[in-house]
Amino acid sequence: MFEKLKRRWGVTSNIRLVLIFIAFSVTGSLAVTARKFVFEYLSIGPDTNLIIKIVLSILIITPSYQVLLIIVGSLLGQFEFFWRFEKKMLGRFLPKKKSTPTP
Repeated sequence: MFEKLKRRWGVTSNIRLVLIFIAFSVTGSLAVTARKFVFEYLSIGPDTNLIIKIVLSILIITPSYQVLLIIVGSLLGQFEFFWRFEKKMLGRFLPKKKSTPTP
């Protein structure tokens, strides 16, 4: 399984793979912590409507995760990997440009 990930991501060393895994896990934890701080700032608590909490969680966690992934990845020396990863991920969210045929 790890060899398949190494090939897919273009990673050659196990240490680099471990650093990438650490970056993903730390970033996920930090993004959820960022949501917690924003919820506290906005006074969103247990009696807030669940739909509002879900929508706000998505709106907070998604962009904060993207930014934090680049920061944490850079701190671990993996900026190039995560920059490519982010561009690929954002390409899935953004609409594709339609090319016009040349006459």
